[in-house]
Amino acid sequence: MSSILIKSATIVNEGKQFIADVFIKDGFIEQVAPEINKKAGHEINAQGKYLLPGCIDDQVHFREPGLTYKADIHSESRAAVAGGITSYMEMPNTVPNTLSQELLQDKYNIAAEHSLANYSFFMGASNDNIDEVLKTNPSDVCGIKVFMGSSTGNMLVDNEKTLTGIFSNAQMLIATHCEDEALIRSNLQLFKAKYGDNLTIEMHPLIRNAEICYKSSSFAVELAKKYNSRLHILHISTAIETSLFDNSMPLSEKRITAEACVHHLWFSDEDYAKKGNLIKWNPAIKTSADREGILKAVLDGRIDIIATDHAPHTLEEKSRPYPQTPSGGPLVQHALPVLLEMYHQGKISLEQIAEKTAHNPAICFQIDRRGFIREGYWADLV
Repeated sequence: MSSILIKSATIVNEGKQFIADVFIKDGFIEQVAPEINKKAGHEINAQGKYLLPGCIDDQVHFREPGLTYKADIHSESRAAVAGGITSYMEMPNTVPNTLSQELLQDKYNIAAEHSLANYSFFMGASNDNIDEVLKTNPSDVCGIKVFMGSSTGNMLVDNEKTLTGIFSNAQMLIATHCEDEALIRSNLQLFKAKYGDNLTIEMHPLIRNAEICYKSSSFAVELAKKYNSRLHILHISTAIETSLFDNSMPLSEKRITAEACVHHLWFSDEDYAKKGNLIKWNPAIKTSADREGILKAVLDGRIDIIATDHAPHTLEEKSRPYPQTPSGGPLVQHALPVLLEMYHQGKISLEQIAEKTAHNPAICFQIDRRGFIREGYWADLV
């Protein structure tokens, strides 16, 4: 039986900091106390160091199967653990898209053999697979992913009948990428008419602007309220969208929740001049006012979770001209360090980091015995 004793750690957990020892046995936290003198197979002196619950990332793209020239479940779960993320939920826009129960099970099989972190996988929705979607077992799967705006992959769901079918019938969490596709196409045509082939990265947040995000997010919220669906809107990128969310009730009672990503909390459109396509994401990084509005909503509880939307591409792909460059970037190894830097800048507390990256994902997705430093819980610690 393996055991670890962590001595004199400054534990950050459930809204407070305190110095204590932690005794771990067979992967579980057996005891948390001011002083523990049990013998352990391995002892760690954590004096002067913080101990946080491992981060739970509710949005990653690990590229397996089908896109493993970019990354795979082993490489990206390894990067996640190196960055303090001990659990992840992976998206269905791999190749082939995860649009059937068989393809979903294939991912679980791959992860069982190769993942170095805890995992779950989203079932993907399309305009024509609602029967498969509704077969998904909520006890085994973190949620249903609906791309209400096209991104990497071909999984756009823009059929109102399909959306109504999902929102009215799904008995589990629906996670949405919210950008209005018709407005994206209209804006793109306008920019092409004006600039021809000379589109640049600085135009990205103008083509995929705040109106596009708000229109789609507000429609998703409207559907969720109409059918009492369990809705979780991913990667909020505008200040105006934060008005759609509520902080007047405990997270466990919310039917509509939201997530912010690290890059939307760190970058603004002022960074495109220096970073270029490396910070091309969908939804786009927008203004500094949007960034500050998102952070305010994170801190006041309207936005519940901080995640990464980790989506690696090759350097060659990100070096292409703007229109040919895929959106996304690698973040699982960097997200917690970024948040710790924000803590040093006085923008967020350590307690809030633990809440938004560990406690709240565990509550939101009803994850068994993870996300907190508690006796009897899995020892997912960083």
